[in-house]
Amino acid sequence: MLIPTPHKAEDHGSLSTYTRFPGHLYNHCLASQQIGQYFARIKLPLISGFLFTGIVAGPYILGLIPAEAIHRLRFIDELSLAFIAFAAGSELYLQELRSRFRSIRWVTATQLVFTFSLGSVAMFLLADWIPFMRGMSTTGRLAIALLAGAILVARSPSSAIAVINELRAKGPFTQTALGVTVIMDVIVIILFALNSSIADALFAHLPFDLRFLLLVLAELLISIAIGYGVGTLLRHIVALRTGGFVKAALILLAGYGVFLLSLTIRELSHVYLPFEILLEPLLICMIGSFVVTNYSDYRTEFLQLLHDIGPPVYIAFFTLTGASLALDILLKVWPIALVLFLARLGGIFIGSLSGGILAGDPMRYNWAGGMAYVTQAGVGLGLAKEVAVEFPEWGTAFATVIIAVIVLNQIVGPPCFKWALHLAGEAHPRADTPEFDGTRDVIIFGLESQSLALARQLRAHGWQVKIASRKAQYREDVDKADVPIQPIVDLTAKTLHELGVERAEAIVTLLSDEESYQVCELAYEHFGIRTLVVRLHNRENFERFHRLGALIVDPSTAIVSLLDHFVRSPSAASLFLGTEEDQDIVDIEVRNPALHGVALRDLRLPLDTLVLSIHRNGRMLISHGYTRLEVGDMVTIVGSVKSLDEVARRFET
Repeated sequence: MLIPTPHKAEDHGSLSTYTRFPGHLYNHCLASQQIGQYFARIKLPLISGFLFTGIVAGPYILGLIPAEAIHRLRFIDELSLAFIAFAAGSELYLQELRSRFRSIRWVTATQLVFTFSLGSVAMFLLADWIPFMRGMSTTGRLAIALLAGAILVARSPSSAIAVINELRAKGPFTQTALGVTVIMDVIVIILFALNSSIADALFAHLPFDLRFLLLVLAELLISIAIGYGVGTLLRHIVALRTGGFVKAALILLAGYGVFLLSLTIRELSHVYLPFEILLEPLLICMIGSFVVTNYSDYRTEFLQLLHDIGPPVYIAFFTLTGASLALDILLKVWPIALVLFLARLGGIFIGSLSGGILAGDPMRYNWAGGMAYVTQAGVGLGLAKEVAVEFPEWGTAFATVIIAVIVLNQIVGPPCFKWALHLAGEAHPRADTPEFDGTRDVIIFGLESQSLALARQLRAHGWQVKIASRKAQYREDVDKADVPIQPIVDLTAKTLHELGVERAEAIVTLLSDEESYQVCELAYEHFGIRTLVVRLHNRENFERFHRLGALIVDPSTAIVSLLDHFVRSPSAASLFLGTEEDQDIVDIEVRNPALHGVALRDLRLPLDTLVLSIHRNGRMLISHGYTRLEVGDMVTIVGSVKSLDEVARRFET
């Protein structure tokens, strides 16, 4: 695809000094990140915040990102698009799709047919109401309709995975939804590559004969071959014995090199051949990532690198995408975007229902299925930007319409997917955390010397302790103990309710890993217990407990870590173990509404106390005097026992 030649500095007049813009872009990205977090707090997608920041900072509102600067920063788009293609290819892991392949195959096929058909037809029929399409010939309108239909097929694996992780969803419906979403993002890149070649031919008035079909086939085969080579290159990059930053930079440069290679091949073929060879860079990058993911020993390392690269790339890309939106065109065509959104929605629901029926899935899955595939994000936006560059005469206006549709899908999609998972009965979210009743309660599962010792120590610090055990079969075991022991028969939600788990602030489990996971999962899903402490037996189970937010103690490493801290920081280790006389470290939750918004420096805490950190919304804040408290904060404080009791009363009352 042809990329516009960057303007010379003198062409910009007062913008001749704009070579410093990357520094300005860094500031805009920081602002975009913060605004994205605000959007997330009100349950809107992060990328909506990034796009909003770009729109506000762009040439149509504040002008902080001039239109000329957007052209200069085209290389950032290409780096980001290559990364998006790498991410799409990495999601297509064949071993994880085999168990539900029949359903995935049928739903993917029917959704592809109906979404592409309805999207293309809707775009073609709306041509008279779309300003940039009114004066076009029928072939031109058809070319644009095919491109629009292809992009509307795109999904968002990252958004789907985020919803699945948030709800801890698992089951056949979840597997099918994720499989279809991943495969559809792969198919859409192939479909876009084909339709882009067709659109080029239509605008150039080239005949559709055998030579054209052979050329398109040759382009696909060349793309596959180069993609395999890129996969080999990526595998060698990941295998390098160097830091993650260097590997990440090399991966992005490899993706950017694919764009340069595609441009070079097109320009050389235009000069030396009677036809142009158009290779789709996104398809090449996706194939390379697919090769590394499925046919190398570096899948885990590659996925970790992509995970680390993702946030800054997405922030920069979506911020620039928002800045490039033509708001004057958007104001005129927003009803068109709404109609295209509804057409796509209709195609998704019809395709999902018919595909599920053909696959023999339960009807409750089929009726809910359409809501699982609404979300769009990275790949769709990337393809829209590709059109803007490939066809500069009308591409920007086209991209504006499509991006408006994608934003609608991104806003509506995640809530719909959550609803679908609940309807399918496969959502397992955390229950609401119970209100604090004024007493700190803890239940310890497992009767042994360590649990008794822990119970006595917690009681000494003012906790109400109960030990639950299936081994306390003999009455004398219960009667002789100096802490309450509750015999239980099984590990069910009913049993935990009878134990009074809903009143507990913490649960400690010293059982086998399977039994401990059963307790933690029940406490998470049915009672919303915030603090889950687990003694781990098998390191392979670490991730299972970590996904529940459990605090994990690994006996095989705990003693070594403790001795290490005694050597490097004996005072802190002594405080941690409680061996310092009259000194302790505690976590206190802020429940007093009168303290909401109060800065730490204004609290007048006892002089022998110190705030170490604040946990808020799952993140740790390194506090300072101007940090303001919020209700629900978990504050870690060190100090004398007497002063800590006073602080606890002030924070919790």
